[in-house]
Amino acid sequence: MSEQITTVEKEIPYTQVKKQSGAGKILKSLLRSKTGLVGFIIVFIVAFIAIFAPWLAPFDPGAMDVTKILKPPIWIDGSDPAHILGTDNLGRDILSRIIYGSRVSLLVGISAVALAGIIGLIVGLVAGFYGGIVDMILMRLVDSFLAIPNILFALVFLAVFGASVPTLIIVIGVTNWVAYARIVRSEALSIKEREFVKAARSIGVRNPLIIIRHILPNVISSFIVISTLSVASTIILEASLSFLGLGIQPPTISWGGILSDGRDYLATSWWLATLPGLAITITVLGIIFLGDWLRDILDPRSQGRG
Repeated sequence: MSEQITTVEKEIPYTQVKKQSGAGKILKSLLRSKTGLVGFIIVFIVAFIAIFAPWLAPFDPGAMDVTKILKPPIWIDGSDPAHILGTDNLGRDILSRIIYGSRVSLLVGISAVALAGIIGLIVGLVAGFYGGIVDMILMRLVDSFLAIPNILFALVFLAVFGASVPTLIIVIGVTNWVAYARIVRSEALSIKEREFVKAARSIGVRNPLIIIRHILPNVISSFIVISTLSVASTIILEASLSFLGLGIQPPTISWGGILSDGRDYLATSWWLATLPGLAITITVLGIIFLGDWLRDILDPRSQGRG
């Protein structure tokens, strides 16, 4: 009896050490990856700024001051020390507008990717697992979406139904799910032929339960990686639509909208478009760096190559 107690006492710390070593391994991998660490820091900072924008912005982003129109950033002669990144053509503080613009860009990016991911995950799992006529019908639907450029579909949809944050999220989500469906389908086609899936079928486990318990956990790593990378492309798409005047509409502030406001002043007041453009570029690069690191962590094939 005493030997059993001793054995149990020895096993408990060992399990805890294993759990801690798993988290420690991820942390060490992040610290070893320069691009992954840089990406994580950038994404964390942007998310922090977006969450606490009302407390971080030095001015009301919509407040106009006609006495301070087109003030340059503080490192250029003629600047106003109160406005670190200068002001726009209506005297609004650029820094405050960039800070508030991060909220909409991240909201649209994450929400649209979540919607597209859910649609694509369901379609890919069903097509890959069931195959046959179901797979053929769903893949033809995917092909029909691939035949139409995403931005063209979004432009038509927004022109008909009007531009707003919810509409933009729905449009981008509905037009970007095909990438998830194709990747998840290919993973599901391979996994459903493995022995543990065949064993589950042989003992009478229902197909929906097999998909949830056996197929889904094995495709989730690829799903997370593509979702992370898709946030970057979604932010760029939102900025492009807002720049064209069919995305986020005033008074709601977005990085694309700030770019659109500053395009007529590039020759004289370059900071109006350059600074929000830099914010988009840095954020997208951070998300891409983080996505590459996640791919190396979650994809065993990438680990094998390393």
